[in-house]
Amino acid sequence: MTTNRLARNALLVTSAALMLLTLYMVFIWVPTEKNLGISQRIFYFHVAQAWVGFFAFFWVVVGSVGYLWKRSQACDRLAYSSAEIGMLFTTLMLVTGVTWAKPAWGVWWTWDPKLTTSLILWLIYAAYLMLRAYSPPGDQGSRFAAVLGIVGFVDVPIIYLSVVWWRTVHPPLVVGPAATGALEPSMRTVLMVATIAFTFLFAYLLLERLSLRRSEEETDRARVSVEYAVPERRAMEGT
Repeated sequence: MTTNRLARNALLVTSAALMLLTLYMVFIWVPTEKNLGISQRIFYFHVAQAWVGFFAFFWVVVGSVGYLWKRSQACDRLAYSSAEIGMLFTTLMLVTGVTWAKPAWGVWWTWDPKLTTSLILWLIYAAYLMLRAYSPPGDQGSRFAAVLGIVGFVDVPIIYLSVVWWRTVHPPLVVGPAATGALEPSMRTVLMVATIAFTFLFAYLLLERLSLRRSEEETDRARVSVEYAVPERRAMEGT
């Protein structure tokens, strides 16, 4: 078994164990919040998913910069794979957000600055994936996608600081350098465990997707070689 496979298996086992611990702490260990009741438990998943989505898009930037600088296929592969996983977790963030909004605010969706900028982020990276999927093979599509991946990340700090810059129905920030709110110690502990669990899950999914993308690229190269070789052989046989 290769080192890469061992690393992926270790990450899978670790993330599964941490997820089980997170579920126990969220639904059994942590006390129910007084104002919002049981619906507040969505908070631990919502914030952790938001963190992983933003973290994934950060790696899109890293891979995109590396590709533009070095024309490294490994960097391009990192950017593409991270964008796919980031879209997954950003979608989950939006779904858990609107699910929590209904009991908290009485509506599924409101054009709150934080919700709106989060939706814009989702649309930006949806456009990124469409560009990757439909651009012609070669350097041009990767370069355009790299630029979009870098520029799109500008929306991430805007989302984080939106509750500071604008009037919003969202609660104040409770994590990060701009935090003004506070969490109970037990709630902070559960949020930390959930965030670590989802981060390990991201690392596992990223390694799996990178491995799969390498296989896809090898398959594409082999198909192109066959498609090129067959007409050439037929031409030689005809002469």
